[in-house]
Amino acid sequence: MSVFFKDVIGQRGVIEQLRRSVDENRLAHALLITGPRGNGKLPIAIALANYLMCGKVQGDACGACPACVKLRKYIHSDLHFVFPVKNKGGSSDSKSVSDDYIAEWRELLLKNPYFSYEDWLVKLNLDNQQPMIYERESGEILHKLSLQAREGGWKVVIIWLPEKMNETGANKLLKIIEEPPKDTLFLLVSEEPDKIIGTIQSRTQRVEIPRITQEDMENALQARMGLTFEDAKMIAQQSAGNWEQAEELLSLSEEKQRYLELFMQLMRVAYARNIREMKAWSEQVAALGRERQKRLLDYCQRMVRENFIMNFKEDSMNYMSRPERDFSVRFSPFVNERNIFGIMEELSEAQRHIEQNVNAKMVFFDMSLRMIVWIKNR
Repeated sequence: MSVFFKDVIGQRGVIEQLRRSVDENRLAHALLITGPRGNGKLPIAIALANYLMCGKVQGDACGACPACVKLRKYIHSDLHFVFPVKNKGGSSDSKSVSDDYIAEWRELLLKNPYFSYEDWLVKLNLDNQQPMIYERESGEILHKLSLQAREGGWKVVIIWLPEKMNETGANKLLKIIEEPPKDTLFLLVSEEPDKIIGTIQSRTQRVEIPRITQEDMENALQARMGLTFEDAKMIAQQSAGNWEQAEELLSLSEEKQRYLELFMQLMRVAYARNIREMKAWSEQVAALGRERQKRLLDYCQRMVRENFIMNFKEDSMNYMSRPERDFSVRFSPFVNERNIFGIMEELSEAQRHIEQNVNAKMVFFDMSLRMIVWIKNR
């Protein structure tokens, strides 16, 4: 899916501000685009780059010129993407760069430019590794920007999640971010801007993107997802301006579906006190790899909270997809004031142990045994 201004969900005020900056030739050379998750920061950055690089008409990219045809497929030679990747090599000289994963990146963008960080982790197929923007990436950026624009216009670098940039690499970019070549724009799209080194923050103009409004969420859900007005209103309320959350409420990703199945299995074997099945469950989870184990434990904690809240019959406060709700209708009475803190502590302790590289089979088997007591204590 391509992204022009017309494709962005809501955010008309921000878009108009950015558009005027381009039209009046007063766009800063480096923007730090930030705000809550799921508000469309990356789509806005892409739409801004497209508008700048098209330059045919005022208001939005035309969508039909040779530049726009390439931009639609994310193959324009002067639009550069930088994003966290997993390392394929061993030495510092062989660290991976974004171009090593550009095919996967384009595929995800074409499918859904509102994808989440978790979607990218799944795409990278990570096990025990946190993705990073390595030092070598800075050299690649400097080299690309030292060349003339191949299309004869602007060069744009979109850095997604710059807070995950290696500090040495970030320092290498300071000078070019402060004084870029003519007709060069940096767009830094950040979830956690305060984690970016201060010297880079000070060289950018900050653009705060708000949450998507209730009305814009409702309209988009009806137009894009085919929901009725009533369903769109409910999902918009529950997602609280987060389009990623809205999509999660409507359907489970393949990875989340797997986590739901593991969560259901854990609770069922704990209730049945089936030690043999607990051991099998623990071995299954231990084979996932550390990063997926941590995400599973995050997911379990979220499900426990949602099930506790479900007992209060406040549908607008529940943030679960339909498959999650189907299970929780019967399971939620098992999570209450007498055991919720105990269950959450067991999950949190298991997460701490996994982060400390304690043997995963032992951690998960021990946690499942302890869960028997809390599930029965209702």
